[in-house]
Amino acid sequence: MKGKRDHILITGGAGFVGSNLAHALLREGERVIVADNFSRDGVRRNAAWLKANHGDRVRIEQVDVRDAARIAALVRQSKQVFHLAAQVAVTTSVTDPLTDMQTNVIGTFNVLEAARTMLNPPAVLFTSTNKVYGGMDDVAVELAGDAYRYADGRSGISEDARLDFHSPYGCSKGAADQYVHDYARIYGLPTVVFRMSCIYGTRQFGTEDQGWVAHFGRALYGREPITIYGDGFQVRDILWIDDLVDAMRRAMDRIDTVAGEVFNVGGGAGNAVTVRGVIDRLKDVTGRDVPVHTADWRPGDQRIYVSDTSKIERVLDWKPRTSWKAGLEKLVDWLHEASLATPVVPGLDDAAPVEHLQAVGAD
Repeated sequence: MKGKRDHILITGGAGFVGSNLAHALLREGERVIVADNFSRDGVRRNAAWLKANHGDRVRIEQVDVRDAARIAALVRQSKQVFHLAAQVAVTTSVTDPLTDMQTNVIGTFNVLEAARTMLNPPAVLFTSTNKVYGGMDDVAVELAGDAYRYADGRSGISEDARLDFHSPYGCSKGAADQYVHDYARIYGLPTVVFRMSCIYGTRQFGTEDQGWVAHFGRALYGREPITIYGDGFQVRDILWIDDLVDAMRRAMDRIDTVAGEVFNVGGGAGNAVTVRGVIDRLKDVTGRDVPVHTADWRPGDQRIYVSDTSKIERVLDWKPRTSWKAGLEKLVDWLHEASLATPVVPGLDDAAPVEHLQAVGAD
């Protein structure tokens, strides 16, 4: 029926997380609107992949979240909204803070306002970041051998940690995070916030600025040198993409009980590994080696960040199922497949028009 709200909207849906989420939903028979401005490397390939696999059940819309009117029209057609679209790089936010603010704050505000003005608003899940906690200078950290650790022995950072937006990116994502949280409190909008740690996996075309795990894997395949910002002993709790998608779907399935909640989402203490540890594992799996250089720390970069996932485990009955070592093996397998597949699929370069990609596999 025309006008029926039978779609799930994913802003930034052709990106790494969005395309994996869309694929999972589409496999379950859902109809999905993928909204993306196609500004990042690899997203056109992801859109083509979704269209080839799912045909007319996925709609690809080229739209920027700063376009309030078009975003509102898409929200009004949707029963759920996963708001993933964002400017995601700290370094980019420092050089272009205006675009960062407009995309992350105004873009999120546009999604929220569109939902708020509806009689029966859709649930909105927003992907925030651990960067809202800033450099965490108030948390004592020590270097123990070749890895940083929390000096007080804690296993991770909970949702009660002090907010301390650091860098324009931290400010913009933090402001958006608080808008989403407060719209549940003030307007009763069914929202949930995921403050995410380092997510990695298939369909991630990572760079030095964002998606560093996949970037390291791609560098090894291309035999290109790797640059580490900092000393490489910083620790992150990396989370495999399928485990994140599982958590997202659980949150939406239980939105009546989790509306207004904020969750720290990451691999937890069991998947905490140093940057150098990730590189070493990738070297082992690929059998390749490249020079590794170091550069200055980036603004707000934490020596260690590990999510305390006890809240999300308790509320959503969720745990990461993929160990970081196994996940890196899966990543390398996908990188190998992608490197073989890319040359034989015409029209998937990032200069290809979106209209062409929408048609791939549609017949």
